[in-house]
Amino acid sequence: MPLHQGANRPSDGAGERRRLSLNPFYGEADPVSGMTAAPPTHRLPDGPLPPMTAYRLVHDELMLDGNSRLNLATFVTTWMEPQAGVLMGECRDKNMIDKDEYPRTAELEKRCVAMLADLWNAPDPATAVGCSTTGSSEACMLAGLALKRRWATRNADRYPASARPNLVMGVNVQVCWDKFCDFWEVEARQVPMEGDRFHLDPGIAADLCDENTIGVITVLGSTFDGSYEPVAEVCAALDDLQRRTGLDVPVHVDGASGAMVAPFLDEDLVWDFRLPRVSSINTSGHKYGLVYPGVGWALWRSSAELPEELVFRVNYLGGDMPTFALNFSRPGAQVVAQYYTFLRLGREGYRAVQQTARDIAGGLAEKFAAIEDFRLLTRGDELPVFALTVADGVTAFDVFDVSRRLRERGWLVPAYTFPENRTDLSVLRVVCRNGFSADLGDLLMEDLTQLLPELRRQPGPLGTDASTATAFHH
Repeated sequence: MPLHQGANRPSDGAGERRRLSLNPFYGEADPVSGMTAAPPTHRLPDGPLPPMTAYRLVHDELMLDGNSRLNLATFVTTWMEPQAGVLMGECRDKNMIDKDEYPRTAELEKRCVAMLADLWNAPDPATAVGCSTTGSSEACMLAGLALKRRWATRNADRYPASARPNLVMGVNVQVCWDKFCDFWEVEARQVPMEGDRFHLDPGIAADLCDENTIGVITVLGSTFDGSYEPVAEVCAALDDLQRRTGLDVPVHVDGASGAMVAPFLDEDLVWDFRLPRVSSINTSGHKYGLVYPGVGWALWRSSAELPEELVFRVNYLGGDMPTFALNFSRPGAQVVAQYYTFLRLGREGYRAVQQTARDIAGGLAEKFAAIEDFRLLTRGDELPVFALTVADGVTAFDVFDVSRRLRERGWLVPAYTFPENRTDLSVLRVVCRNGFSADLGDLLMEDLTQLLPELRRQPGPLGTDASTATAFHH
């Protein structure tokens, strides 16, 4: 969660109250009761408000948020069926951790783990272990902890006295991996981008490994450009490393998005537990798993990959409940919604949804490619995501200008610079999700077409604050 500071000035004076004067229709019992007073915004009010009045105050302020359906920056699901919303409403008061009190909710979580183990080709889905999380960030933290603990156990004679663990990954990883390394004191060994290679290189990754490497992170669906990292090639490079040196380095697949796309659209792509070196996989149920925000999944090939000492057992809620999570209490609504979606769509339904998203992404990418002002970096043929930049010779505007002008029309299209060693490259990225239709894509292109003449008449890029021209990790 982002950190917030308190207000810099008092906000409960008379001027503030007049500014926040209520619409008279908000006063249910007395229509003019709110005309000269309103609750403070940075301290608790002195007394209660009628429920509809409180609702209206919050509702009206939230109207200033962006429209989530037009947010082409986020990978997070922004549309579900009404029936899913009803189920979530019925389960939002159930505490997911209390498996004794809510055994059926716990059973649905268990079924989801089994379904994912089968989907990701675990050697024996019955022995694969996994859990739900609040999202891929927590799932990655748990996977990283398991890697570190396994390494520490193997190196008990050297750690922590003389050995510092490291984790090898591409510089394109999601920010949660930087957090993991910082929070749990692991050296992050990142492979930089080079030329037109925007993710991990297998050979360089293997070269960075040593006896203190706890694992290699591969990303199935980079947030920078939507491309898959070559998981099988990384595993092959590590196999060769083991033959030459004896080092046995496990691989974790961060499939936040791609692990719910590739099984349906790229069945011949070998990236999952079919590769013996892949020890764990995570995904975001709330991304291409098609559930509203708040659910992720972490799975391990077998119990051997998840050290037993990391699993806590509590019994004060009414039963012996093993738990491996950073959070404790959380609602069961999103897990129930995930099971509903698995049940509702099945393999063929997921295939249809993801293929539609990929078709829309590919078609939209081609429309951008047809405009001489832009150059595509990816085409949406892996994740339904593509990245583009301004064409060589375009000097009147840059990607930040395009993003800024599209925002005026309600579209949220992120512009950002790539990391080391391609900080010279600034791009736009378009994420196509379920609910983003071909019609909406046409409307986006219509708005862009109307804006381009003005952008072309600019004397040059309007510039952007250096602090905002950074890599977009969503």
